[in-house]
Amino acid sequence: MPFEKTGLNYAKEYSQALAQAYPYTLFFGALWNATKPDVKFLRNDTVILPSLSVKGRKNGDRDSIGSFGRNFNNAEEPKKLKTHRTWDTLIHPRDIDETNHVATIQNITKVMNEEQKFPEMDAEMITALYALKNEIEAITEDDVLTLANVLTKFDAMMDKMDEARVPAAGRLLYADTPTKTLIDTAKEAARNLSAQDTAVARSLDRIGEVEVIGVPKSAMKSAYKFTDDGFEIAENAKEVKMLLVHTSAVIPVIAYDFAQLGAPSSLSQGKWTYFEESFEDVFIYNKKHDAIQFYIERTA
Repeated sequence: MPFEKTGLNYAKEYSQALAQAYPYTLFFGALWNATKPDVKFLRNDTVILPSLSVKGRKNGDRDSIGSFGRNFNNAEEPKKLKTHRTWDTLIHPRDIDETNHVATIQNITKVMNEEQKFPEMDAEMITALYALKNEIEAITEDDVLTLANVLTKFDAMMDKMDEARVPAAGRLLYADTPTKTLIDTAKEAARNLSAQDTAVARSLDRIGEVEVIGVPKSAMKSAYKFTDDGFEIAENAKEVKMLLVHTSAVIPVIAYDFAQLGAPSSLSQGKWTYFEESFEDVFIYNKKHDAIQFYIERTA
């Protein structure tokens, strides 16, 4: 990011640079990168979600011309982005010199992105997906996962997607650290049995169809609260053991409205200043909600 040029709004360049980093720096980076080109901005804080439906496929008649009628409906829906976040800092020129240029604005924002913004965005993603899915179909609790049942429980999630005609290619399985270990251990044990047990062989085939992504338990909660100093786990949060999702159902939206470096001046009392703000949110296609499956263990 060209921080040597001051007084310019870097929002566009900043947004592009962050988008390139998402798959490598966020646990849910693939979901944040699943932008939809048909989602358009009405304003910086409002987007238009498309909703197109069709009907009327019928038998043909080679001997006559039938009548034409409107067999599609376009119901665009405006959505205001709920999350409005800002960050600012100042830095004295001597701090840059005395830290051998470690404490530059570019280095400071890099650390802020990796240690504050990106973890917060992971929290935003899973919070939004859980809430939106739960509004459409209540997310229920299931058995405690064990070495014996983890692949079977995963199979059931896959079967539900199959029945809803969710594309097989592109499914992602996010699992918290203990569950990821269970899956890996179960896969290894199952390989020794697969030749004799067709059910075990099927489970191995199914788990091989998805990319399994391990996520720390701290980032796999159903709800987070966002504050003036980052975020924290909500009091009513549940532990998410597995999240099976197809990116086609997820609509991430981020608009960096402002990102600017200010040169030292009398108003800043001789210090460099930096300020950025973003509007962001996560939506889903309600008709594709079956492409989002949560696994929550039953609590006593």
